[in-house]
Amino acid sequence: MDLLQTYADKSDGEDQSHQPSTSSPDSSPPRLIPSKSAAPKVDDTMLALTVAKAHQSHSKPIDPSQHVVAFNPTYDQLWAPIYGPAHPYAKDGIAQGMRNHKLGFVEDAAIDSFVFDEQYNTFHKYGYAADPSGNNYIGDLDALQKNDAISVYNIPQHEQKKRKIGKMKDVEMENEVVGGEHEVDPTEIDNPASDVWLMKNKKSPWAGKKVGVQTELTEEQKKYAEEYAKKKEEKGHSVEKGEHLVDKTTFHGKEERDYQGRSWIAPPKDAKATNDHCYIPKRLIHTWSGHTKGVSAIRFFPKYGHLILSAGMDTKVKIWDVFNSGKCMRTYMGHSKAVRDISFCNDGTKFLTAGYDKNIKYWDTETGQVISTFSTGKIPYVVKLNPDEDKQHILLAGMSDKKIVQWDINTGQTTQEYDQHLGAVNTITFVDNNRRFVTSSDDKSLRVWEFGIPVVIKYISEPHMHSMPAISLHPNTNWLAAQSLDNQILIYSTRERFQLNKKKRFAGHIVAGYACQVNFSPDGRFVMSGDGEGKCWFWDWKSCKVFRTLKCHEGVCIGCEWHPLEQSKVATCGWDGLIKYWD
Repeated sequence: MDLLQTYADKSDGEDQSHQPSTSSPDSSPPRLIPSKSAAPKVDDTMLALTVAKAHQSHSKPIDPSQHVVAFNPTYDQLWAPIYGPAHPYAKDGIAQGMRNHKLGFVEDAAIDSFVFDEQYNTFHKYGYAADPSGNNYIGDLDALQKNDAISVYNIPQHEQKKRKIGKMKDVEMENEVVGGEHEVDPTEIDNPASDVWLMKNKKSPWAGKKVGVQTELTEEQKKYAEEYAKKKEEKGHSVEKGEHLVDKTTFHGKEERDYQGRSWIAPPKDAKATNDHCYIPKRLIHTWSGHTKGVSAIRFFPKYGHLILSAGMDTKVKIWDVFNSGKCMRTYMGHSKAVRDISFCNDGTKFLTAGYDKNIKYWDTETGQVISTFSTGKIPYVVKLNPDEDKQHILLAGMSDKKIVQWDINTGQTTQEYDQHLGAVNTITFVDNNRRFVTSSDDKSLRVWEFGIPVVIKYISEPHMHSMPAISLHPNTNWLAAQSLDNQILIYSTRERFQLNKKKRFAGHIVAGYACQVNFSPDGRFVMSGDGEGKCWFWDWKSCKVFRTLKCHEGVCIGCEWHPLEQSKVATCGWDGLIKYWD
């Protein structure tokens, strides 16, 4: 400790001796003692070169051809441009990572196309343009000062005024030349080099050849005009009203009224259900043949099922006896093209037909007379009457132009249009005590509507959904069965949320591309559907298992209906033109 203290005192004394004394002006100048180093003298030139080389190696870009890097390169080194012809892929000295164009690196410029065109054209006309990188100009600065920095799209008002005055003078001069107010030298008029000739012969380069007004048409033109007018009239007529055809009907039975005066459509008195239990049919008991083309739909007479109505692609609608003779009772002919859909009213005395001739017709079942015809100029794909007894005069039709149109049959007026779908409307199904209805469409969605209000209250559309061209209501009215075109039948609830029942799914049949009808047995225990191979499929409602398949038709089995009273009997129709009855 004493040694340390002595050393400290000594060092303090040395510091004081080094400081210049300011107390006395006559004091002597301080002595500067040269510093001494115990290290040997070393030539540091080589050391500086070594450090510089190391620094250079750390800053120069990495050679892409070397496979091992012995140090950690910096970001700048990794992205530094490579100079020299050694690198074959970057001859312009730009590294591959820095390129965003085949010619090198192009910076993004946020400039509007209109502004660019303005400066481009200004530069080519006046020789100067605004510098996009700053507020100065580039190019001919003398011209810039002379023109007061105007652009081609920004002509000052006095310049515009000059141009207007120049145009007016030209017009006046032209009028003078044409009108002959002043005497003009004839030689100037004929000389193309003179201003007079130019004013007289001034003509727009796109001015057409003036042709005199044609007074009379030639025979060929008259013929063409007549044909065109006739064609246009036919086209307009078909668009507005649909194709018109004289309505005809033929009765094929023995007599329209029996000895008691009862009509041939009157249901038998003893027609009632034997029991509530339904059974799957096994054998064919009858075939109705009379349509010359395929049958597109069949409907049993409501409640009794003693008659069956069929819509044919041969433009005819036929009604057949089921209980007695099994023959065709009446043919209804009023459509000029295939019939798409049919629908009975609640008591069966009237029915609707929709055809590809763009007409909807309301028929009297007994007499075969057409009561009303409706058309919007579009093809109706589905027709339905409101099932409420007090609303049997209200007709709904799903059209090919994405609309559901509502008519009042009594007045013949359109009372409502439901226009939300994005594709042709395929089905209309009333639910919730007929206060609402569900529609499906080619847009692969289901939409639920309040009756009379053209606003969708529920929209069902999922990415996995397919188009659903046929929908049927379960007898307990709690479920909807929808025929999906991905070869399965999906079940939706008719409650508030209209949810998909993921536990119930009926599959096995091939219906892709066909609007095969789906239906239920009257007791709700079985689901049935036709398919594209002519089979009729039956599934158990509870287990969703296939119960039975019947080979019914050659070609497509498009429709199937369960008899409302006879629990084990089913009718099917197909594109082979036959209607078959199974027990």
